[in-house]
Amino acid sequence: MLEDKDRIFTNLYGLHDWRLEEAKKRGAWNGTADFIRMGHDWIIQQVKDSGLRGRGGAGFPTGLKWSFMPKEIGERPHYLVVNADESEPGTCKDREMMRHDPHLFIEGCLIASYAMKANACYVYIRGEYVDERNNLQAAVDEAYAAGLLGKNAAGSGWDFDLYVHHGAGAYICGEETALLESLEGKKGQPRLKPPFPAGAGLYGCPTTVNNVESIAVVPTILRRGADWFTKFGRENNHGTKVFCVSGHVERPCNVEEAMSIPLKKLINEHCGGVRGGWDNLKAVIPGGSSVPLIPREICDDVLMDFDALKDVKSGLGTAAVIVMDKSTDIVRAISRISYFYKHESCGQCTPCREGTGWMWRVLERMAEGNSTTDEIDKLLDVAGQVEGHTICALGDAAAWPVQGLIRHFRGEIEERINAYRSDRGAVSMAGVAAE
Repeated sequence: MLEDKDRIFTNLYGLHDWRLEEAKKRGAWNGTADFIRMGHDWIIQQVKDSGLRGRGGAGFPTGLKWSFMPKEIGERPHYLVVNADESEPGTCKDREMMRHDPHLFIEGCLIASYAMKANACYVYIRGEYVDERNNLQAAVDEAYAAGLLGKNAAGSGWDFDLYVHHGAGAYICGEETALLESLEGKKGQPRLKPPFPAGAGLYGCPTTVNNVESIAVVPTILRRGADWFTKFGRENNHGTKVFCVSGHVERPCNVEEAMSIPLKKLINEHCGGVRGGWDNLKAVIPGGSSVPLIPREICDDVLMDFDALKDVKSGLGTAAVIVMDKSTDIVRAISRISYFYKHESCGQCTPCREGTGWMWRVLERMAEGNSTTDEIDKLLDVAGQVEGHTICALGDAAAWPVQGLIRHFRGEIEERINAYRSDRGAVSMAGVAAE
C-alpha cells in the first residue's frame, strides 16, 4: 500500500482546512517561483522524465503534450484550459481535489501555464459542482489577494490570470474540442481534427487541454523530483493515481494509490472487499462507464494501469472502478449505460446519433429476452461500425461497453433469449389447450 508520506493529495477527504494558510502548511506554494525560474524547457523535461500520463482517460504523456505548443509566442496568445467537466459515470476524483485541495491545483495551473508560455488559464468546471466551484473560486480569490496570481505571480516574474467557468451539464463538453466550443459560447460539439488545439484551440490560439489531476500533481513532482514519481507503478505506467471505487463493495471510496496496484488488492484493502465476499463478484468496469467490463476471472490477477487493462481488452480510463456482484442484471446494467450515451450524444455524427439509440433499443429487448440469438452478432457488428467512425470518442465510449458485454457474457444473453422463448411457447400451448 502507498505510504502516507508519498501521497500527493493529503487532504483528499477534507479532514483539514482547504484555505491558503493550511494548504501552505501541507506544502502547497513551496518553491513555486524557483521552479519557474528554472525555465519552460526544464519544467517540461521534468514532467516528461516523470512518465506522467494524462489522468483524464486517454493516458497520453503529459510532458509530450505540453511540448507540442509553439516554442515562442507569436501574434496569438497561448492558453491552458483545464477540463474539470467530470461527467464520466463512476468518476468522482477531480471534485475532491477542487473542493479539498484547490491551492495545489491552482499552483499546478500556474506552473503548467508558464511551461507552455500561457499567461491565462481557464478552468471549465461541471455545472453541477456548486460546492467545488465555490471553494475553487474562493481559493483563486485568496491567491490573487496573496500575490500568487496576477502580475508577477508568486514573485516569479510571470504574469498569470486564472478564470473559473462553469458549464451546464453536457457530457459531450468533456471532449476537449467540444469544451473549447462551449467555452467560446457556442454549442458544445466536437471539432474536426486537425487542426489540433496546440495549433488552433481556444479563440483560434495555441491551447493545451488537461485534466484536473494531471495538473494538480505537477507541483509535487517538481518538489520531490521525477525519479520519486517513477518509483511507483510499472514501466510506462508511473506515479500515484486517485482511484474511485463504487458499486457492490463494503466501503465505496476515493483513494490515492500507486499505479499498477492489483485490482483485487485495491478492492480488498481499501474498500473492505466485495459485498458477500470475492466469490460473489460478477464483473468490474475498471475505468468509468465507457470502458469494457471484465469478468471475475480476469479481476483475480489484473493490474490497475493503462497497459495491463489494455491487454485484457479494457482500459484504465479515469480509474473509476464500478464493482458488480452476482445480484447484478448485467444485460440491463449495460443497457442503462447505453441509454446514457444515447442521451448524451451531440448528434453531429450519423453513426453515433443513430447507432447509440439503436444499440440501446436492442439491449432493452435483450434484457427482457425479447430478441433472437442472431441479433447478438448484429449488435456486435453495429457497435463495430460506430467505433472509430465519429469525430470524437463518444462513439467508442458507447460501443465498448456493448462489446465487453458480448465478449464475456454472451452466454447469459442467449440463456435469457431461450428462456423468454420457452415461456412464450408455454403460454401459447396453454392457450391452445384452453380452447
